[in-house]
Amino acid sequence: MAKDSFGQYFKQLRIKTGRTLRAFCQEHGYDPGNLSRLERGLLAPPQGEEKLSEYAKALGLKRGSDEWYEFFDRAALAKGELPKTLLTDEEVLEKLPVLFRTLRGQPVPADKLKELIEAIRRS
Repeated sequence: MAKDSFGQYFKQLRIKTGRTLRAFCQEHGYDPGNLSRLERGLLAPPQGEEKLSEYAKALGLKRGSDEWYEFFDRAALAKGELPKTLLTDEEVLEKLPVLFRTLRGQPVPADKLKELIEAIRRS
């Protein structure tokens, strides 16, 4: 996922609302310059969950939907962090090294990989 993928995703969602950048900003009281920089990846996603939630609602995302989680996941990854929902699940945290080894192409026993997948599904 590219570093600016949060901004690209934001823009994609905004366009889906049928609003131009200026119309979207005017409707929700945002600064068009800042939002333009955010969409182009020149400005990092907001640090606070409150502002991200505000943006998500303005974009018409429903709390708990796949788009909602993707929005927050992309924001975390753009900041070089893991999504908070994963960091609060002890079982998932314990198994993340298996995922990292897998992503690096290192061999991982099938049973360990299956445990990780199940832990993520339950979180």
